Amino acid sequence: MTMRVPFAASSVATARQQLKKWMVENGGSRDQVEDGRVVISELVANSIRHAEPLSDGTLLITWVYERRGVRLSVTDGGSPTRPRKLNAPSSALAGRGMAIVESLCLSWWAEQNRSQSTVHAVLAMS
Repeated sequence: MTMRVPFAASSVATARQQLKKWMVENGGSRDQVEDGRVVISELVANSIRHAEPLSDGTLLITWVYERRGVRLSVTDGGSPTRPRKLNAPSSALAGRGMAIVESLCLSWWAEQNRSQSTVHAVLAMS
């Protein structure tokens, strides 16, 4: 599944809804669907908060089954910093996004080039 969404906060809900529909149609359990919704929300929100849009003003969001599970990916126009897990205290209002992604996923990684950045996360699916 591939979708292009506006580089806007409203795209978090759009991605969450479309992923839920796709995961339910493909046999995802309730827990898997909810974990997927949290992960895609964090990835999209982080792009909007920390990066630039793609040249057409959008984000590219994809998900696909692979051997280990579902790979969720968000591509934006890049950022001067790389995504990383922070050890933010529980009282912090921000900074826990990638720690949440890491706790729910088998793995995550980022790829960057001159014009874009993609963050991938693999969610276990049985």
